[in-house]
Amino acid sequence: MKALIVDDEMNVRDVVRYVGQWDKHGITELFEASNGQEAQTIIEKEKPELIFTDIKMPGMSGIEIIEWLDSISYPGKVIFITGYNDYSFMRQAIKCSSFDYLLKPLEPAPFNKTLAEAVESWKNDQQSFPSDHSIDKDVKKLRVNQLMKAACMGEPYETNDILPYLPAADQYEMTLLSFYHMHHAEPYIELLADKLVNQKLGNAFSLQNDRNLCLVITIQDEWLTVEEWMGQQFDLPVRLVSGEPLTSLTNIASSFQSLQSDLDNHNYRSIHRLDELDAARRMKDIVAYVDEYYMEELSLEKLSNLFFFSREHISRKFKQETGLPLSKYMTKLRIDQAKIWLKETEETIYSISLMLGYQDEKYLSKLFKKVVGVTPFEYRNGKQRQIVSR
Repeated sequence: MKALIVDDEMNVRDVVRYVGQWDKHGITELFEASNGQEAQTIIEKEKPELIFTDIKMPGMSGIEIIEWLDSISYPGKVIFITGYNDYSFMRQAIKCSSFDYLLKPLEPAPFNKTLAEAVESWKNDQQSFPSDHSIDKDVKKLRVNQLMKAACMGEPYETNDILPYLPAADQYEMTLLSFYHMHHAEPYIELLADKLVNQKLGNAFSLQNDRNLCLVITIQDEWLTVEEWMGQQFDLPVRLVSGEPLTSLTNIASSFQSLQSDLDNHNYRSIHRLDELDAARRMKDIVAYVDEYYMEELSLEKLSNLFFFSREHISRKFKQETGLPLSKYMTKLRIDQAKIWLKETEETIYSISLMLGYQDEKYLSKLFKKVVGVTPFEYRNGKQRQIVSR
């Protein structure tokens, strides 16, 4: 069996590797990844049966990793290892079918108990489903999506690796789709891909990122036919930029950058009835998203891309919905979370600062004192309660 440890902190990976009784439980190969993107590459290549991952990491978070694994029907077991003793994270982990949830600092006994249970559960699954051909299909789909994502990002690739997934043609066209954030885009992308492949019109590839992007490559002069079909078959709003000629499969990166630039600059078209999405519901979606991801870098621009509202509209309505501008609302959530960690954990102020998304401990201390009236150190040692009791 194989296991993968995913954490951006080397010392945490060292601890996990050290405390685990890997040989005892049949783990013959142990891999490490320092971020979500690196983990995806290892998962695609090595197919580990067990994954131990942190939640808060730069770029792709642990929650996003498990959502991605869930979307491709990953057959292994995922265990979260995190310092976030927070119900919302556990709720999300349960929703995405994680096997278990362990809190830092790790202790050998509970860690190895979970390891043993995960191995046993995986073995039981294998006995129940000795041959699952859909797994091979999912792995192939994952591989080509990863290949296309790498091509779009300008990483080296061989055009011969892409050609088997496209119909023969002298010239292609590229289209970029952006799905509304709160909808699960994968079934729609798969439906579109099947349509294009079966009719030898092209193919659709999920780019697996936080903007729900899909890259579509079609043979020349067929896109309008495809768009008309999408308008009839899709029941959710989609933004699109299309018509970028692709004279050679070596030009995928430059064509993708051009399409993404158009999307970022709001030079897109929309299909389906975007106005029928209830505006009030969408604003609640935005607030819920901020409530969950407030420790990450959020901006009006990012929320605009995810939720299909203009930045000005979000700014105005967010304040009406919460009573605070976005930046002050996020500061309040971060300070409230800092209070919890200061009172209930032994995490250093520096660690708390990093977990909250602040790279500068002094900045957090200054902000905390401005909001709360005392420094984080004084709050942890009870000075805040002394001031209140006077």
